Amino acid sequence: MDYKDFGLVNTKQIFADALVNHYAVPAFNFYNMETLSAIINAARDTHSPVILAVSESALKYMGDDLMRGMIWGLNLKSNENVALHLDHGTSFESCVHAIKLGFSSVMIDGSKLPFDENVNLVRTVTDYAHKYDVSVEAELGALSGIEDENTRGDTSSYTDPNDVVNFVNQTNADSLAIAIGTSHGAYKRKSDDEELRFDILDKIAEQLPEFPLVLHGASTVPARFVSAINDNGGKMPNARGIAPEQLRRAVEKNICKINIDSDLRLGFTAGVRETLSKKPENFNPREYLSAAYENMYATCVDEIKNIMHSAK
Repeated sequence: MDYKDFGLVNTKQIFADALVNHYAVPAFNFYNMETLSAIINAARDTHSPVILAVSESALKYMGDDLMRGMIWGLNLKSNENVALHLDHGTSFESCVHAIKLGFSSVMIDGSKLPFDENVNLVRTVTDYAHKYDVSVEAELGALSGIEDENTRGDTSSYTDPNDVVNFVNQTNADSLAIAIGTSHGAYKRKSDDEELRFDILDKIAEQLPEFPLVLHGASTVPARFVSAINDNGGKMPNARGIAPEQLRRAVEKNICKINIDSDLRLGFTAGVRETLSKKPENFNPREYLSAAYENMYATCVDEIKNIMHSAK
């Protein structure tokens, strides 16, 4: 199915504007009606482009037909600049499957492979995807942390700036995810003093001027949500994210896509826990899911305006 039939766009055109105007396009992960509604309503209300990200495990959870039905239900127009993106595709086959479903962008994650194998895998995907005008994101360097079965790693390795030009030229990728100190999940830093490796980012930006760079594992992990979860029966000690000011600084250096997943998960869970704690007799899902929605919507609006600077 052609993604244009959904009113979607690929990421190449929205990244071009982001690079010129020095903002980042948010890539928010969704996995049900509430998360999708919160994301798209926040984007529409702020007139921001947005990337709707779906991991392989989230697609399996929703099912192909239900996921596509929800996208149809958005009644998108191409001038809204909404992309549907496969997050952390693990194989050529998974990327082909997503493209046939109507995804307008795919990420092929060969970051755990040796350099040459990563290149070959990405090139195979780009050769196929570009026939359908689908954009491709690749990753060089590895992030640690756990978000789900598709995004887990025990070790991390920074992206080598000396490799990026060769990698992009050989793969023909449309954007590149880099590793400069972010990580997946809600436990991104051991202390508030840890900073991203801006020295590496500076060198990569020098090597790839005007090329779209991507940050994964860049949720801020709002303290208010962590506290709400812990105060209402949760156990998330020492959860800590990336400071917003560091993300804003990164946007000035060709970072034009920032992935956000954990912040929405935390907002969702905090809303549900708080509501059920205050009203333990409540068994109406619409009430506690509405609280989850409000938290996620407010988070998306805040990050669009104050981190991405993508609001129009």
